[in-house]
Amino acid sequence: MEEMSVKVPRDLVRILKVKDKVVPKLVRLYPAIGLYREGKVSLGKAAEIAGVSKCEMMEILASKGIPIQYDGEDLEKDLKTLEE
Repeated sequence: MEEMSVKVPRDLVRILKVKDKVVPKLVRLYPAIGLYREGKVSLGKAAEIAGVSKCEMMEILASKGIPIQYDGEDLEKDLKTLEE
């Protein structure tokens, strides 16, 4: 995945009440959550954007009360994977 640099206002660090070193992770995490919530990216893509595993992404979404989008097609793919 190609990356780019972004300048973040110092106020954001103060508002989020986090240490400077945590900001890059949050800058990836919050857009990933928003894109997933809006249905613009899959769980896997959201996890990739956030830089976490799918399992971690599911935990993050659950902690924020965001339901996992899982349909019949997803079930079929998972069943096929289990059979293999």
